[in-house]
Amino acid sequence: MPEHNEDSAISFGPFRLFPKSRLLEKEGSPLHVGGRALDILIFLAERPGVVVDKRELVKRIWADVNVDEGSLRFHVAALRKALGDTGKSARYVVNVPGRGYCFVASLAKAAPPVAPVSSDIAPPRLPVQLAKMIGREEVIEKISNGLSLYRFMTVVGPGGIGKTAVAVTVGHRRSQDFGGRVFFVDFGPLRDASHIATTIASALGLTINAEDPTPALLTFLNTGPALLIFDSCEHVLDDLAPLVERIVREAPQLRVLATSRESFRSDGERIFRLFPLDCPPEREDLGVAEVLTYPAAQLFVERIAQSSGPFQLSAEEAPLVASICRRLDGIALAIELAAGRVNAYGIAGTASLLDSRFSLQWRGRRTAVPRHQTLAAALDWSYDLLPAAESATLRRLSVFAGPFAPEAAATVAAGDGVSESETLEAIDSLVTKSLISPSGSRTLRYRLLDTTRTYAHGKLNELGETRQFARRHAEHFRDFFERAEADTSTPLPEWLHVYGAELDNVRAALNWAFGPDGDPALGIALTAAAVTLWVRLSLFAECRERTRTALAALGDGGDDRVRMQLLSALGWSLMYGEGRAREARPILETTLELADRLDDKDFRLRALWGLCIDQFNNGQFGKARALADRFANAAANSHDKSDLMLGDRLMAVALHYLGDQNDAREHIDRVNASLHVLAEKPKIFPLDLRISTQYFRARILWLQGLADQAQALAARNIEEGLANGHALTFCSVLGQAACPIAFWAGDFDAAERHGTELLEHAERHAIRLWGLWARAFNAAVVAKRGDAATGLPLLREELNRAGDARFLPRFLPLLGELAACFGEADQADRGLEMIEDILARCNDRQERWYLPELIRIKAELMLKQTKGLPAAEAAFREAMDIATQQGARSWELRCAISIARFRLGQGRDAEALEVLETICRPLTEGSRTADMREAQGLIAQLRS
Repeated sequence: MPEHNEDSAISFGPFRLFPKSRLLEKEGSPLHVGGRALDILIFLAERPGVVVDKRELVKRIWADVNVDEGSLRFHVAALRKALGDTGKSARYVVNVPGRGYCFVASLAKAAPPVAPVSSDIAPPRLPVQLAKMIGREEVIEKISNGLSLYRFMTVVGPGGIGKTAVAVTVGHRRSQDFGGRVFFVDFGPLRDASHIATTIASALGLTINAEDPTPALLTFLNTGPALLIFDSCEHVLDDLAPLVERIVREAPQLRVLATSRESFRSDGERIFRLFPLDCPPEREDLGVAEVLTYPAAQLFVERIAQSSGPFQLSAEEAPLVASICRRLDGIALAIELAAGRVNAYGIAGTASLLDSRFSLQWRGRRTAVPRHQTLAAALDWSYDLLPAAESATLRRLSVFAGPFAPEAAATVAAGDGVSESETLEAIDSLVTKSLISPSGSRTLRYRLLDTTRTYAHGKLNELGETRQFARRHAEHFRDFFERAEADTSTPLPEWLHVYGAELDNVRAALNWAFGPDGDPALGIALTAAAVTLWVRLSLFAECRERTRTALAALGDGGDDRVRMQLLSALGWSLMYGEGRAREARPILETTLELADRLDDKDFRLRALWGLCIDQFNNGQFGKARALADRFANAAANSHDKSDLMLGDRLMAVALHYLGDQNDAREHIDRVNASLHVLAEKPKIFPLDLRISTQYFRARILWLQGLADQAQALAARNIEEGLANGHALTFCSVLGQAACPIAFWAGDFDAAERHGTELLEHAERHAIRLWGLWARAFNAAVVAKRGDAATGLPLLREELNRAGDARFLPRFLPLLGELAACFGEADQADRGLEMIEDILARCNDRQERWYLPELIRIKAELMLKQTKGLPAAEAAFREAMDIATQQGARSWELRCAISIARFRLGQGRDAEALEVLETICRPLTEGSRTADMREAQGLIAQLRS
């Protein structure tokens, strides 16, 4: 291996590689190569002809990061591309299969690119660098390499993000390359821009008495390579920019690295925007190890250890640290200041203090420059430099929560001497000054960092402007969501993208409106307008609480039309979100009374729909059918065809549960045939009508014995429901069709998969009732797989946990399965007792759709008793007769299998064969279902 001194280079082909300087030249000009690719080249070139094992190379290049060989292959490919290594005429780096990589180019020593100014390298005139930079290594490497390619670079970012620390570290890293001639110029304290040149001269150690010190500066800078680091330039840009352009142009060996909250917009400037440190995501299951993979959390923990001694993050504290880092937007200074409070307040206490402006006054290192000692000082520095229109706009925008659209900003923040066009111009300028951040990729939106928003809102309060602009903010979103309710033609995903993005702003506006300095009347109007948003986002609990607040503020003497709107929303939120039927029904009845009094057709239909669903939930299907008739009559003269379709859907569901599958099919098919005329979503229906029609069609098709059509429709329904993006709709897709149909078909792998997905989805969106059902369903799957010892107690426990919810129709099959499980566990008496209770419930509520299967299960339980044979056969015949009457061929098939097995046990083979063939002959679908396979197996056995 050849030896190189500190200034020697490795020459190969047209290239010269300077390992110490981390510089690669091609024919005398710097060649840009990515940092990892350059590391690989240096490591291999210093070992020419040696095959380096891939694992060794990965360990060397990615010392502290766990990566696979794919990353290595990617960077080697990038290196070969930069070198023009085609594998033909030029060969520099080759892959030795099964072993590693080898540098194969012929080497020769080369002279250094620039002779050092002195054999004794002077120490750089720089602040002391931080002992450890966290999360910035790649950034520092890119900027350091960039100085080999570009002569003037500016690091741009908001205050406190770490621009100065990065620039200082780069200066130390590149010091030897400039013979120690690295100079740090802090413009922060400078208030008179006419002293810029003398400030630079002073930093260089020059004493210049001339009126214009620029010529003397240029003389010095032309004596050899030099790096000038200009820090905190934002307030002197107008005067500094032309001087930088001149010295870079006239001193060819000079490099300039500047830090600023906005760019110079100068000729030859390369901008490097410094982003916040990566923060842990907002997720409930974050563990310590995962939290500490994010630089923001690493910095927080590191600074706690520095100020308080050894520290180990606990599992309980990890989510709090993640939250603190997110709320501080990954801003390094803010994180350091917060970490400094932990010794006094603990992590939980520090997190709670972030809501107050007090956090802006937390002090940091005593040695930091004054503008970096507190967040308030850092923000004061930026705010005090703003023109009046920009400072006013920044203050006013603090009333927004989260991202906001330019149009909303112009509407809310304009006025009082600042026009809409001036507001938008001010926003553009504030973006360039790193005080506002662009947010979103599909449409242009902006946001204030939380620390900036807190600061700006304090300024708004100081000037007594908060109530004025909070009112404008609330009025804007009232008008915005009044338009949203009428927007039924926009596809739901696009609707949610436009309107769902404003949820945080709605919450902020309502919190103000119902607060001590707010406007309750405005809050009531905004609540009524925002109902569609909560319904479409399936946020029923929030809808319930917000409408209750508005109704309380409305009192007894408010507008009846607004009261009707709020009561309708409250009734629906109780019914769909919590299933508290006793509360929902009187509220919906009052809504109907108001709608009749006001002769409001729309809300009459809403109330009737809600009352009908309420009766479904309570299992009162005769009453539900009567309400479906009332709905159809009220919709009969409607010009909106979707009203008629909703009437048909209500009737189809009522008939399905009443056990009339043939008539139910007729109504649901009529809806299906008309779906093409729909707007995206009927205005009175919280579920997607297209998708909800299909899952009830799938249920009816299954019961009619059309298993293949039912399963195919359920599969398409899952895809459509997932793409739709509506949480409650997707829960119903899985729970009403996909889960039960897979279960009834005996496809327990699919049942388990769908049940798990439903539980995760319900928990993610806090849809409690579907979560309760999913847990019980998953327990039933365990039991049905043959593990009754595990499944039976688990199913019993989950049904008990469901409480009154187990009386919902969707729980009925699970109760039947629990009774069957008792029989498998040699507890037939207990199972029969339970079945009798369930049958009594069904007879009382006219809940007949599952009746044949319940009676069949009862007969199977009777067979486990020594005296139950005659009664069991009678029960089988009863179940078969009811299934035939209902048009439920799937239940007929199950009954036929049970009857055939019973008759086989009595030696009545011919009768067993007859009942199976009679039922199976007209069934043209379902050959892959468990029931059909069992029936065909019995038929084959009997025929042989």
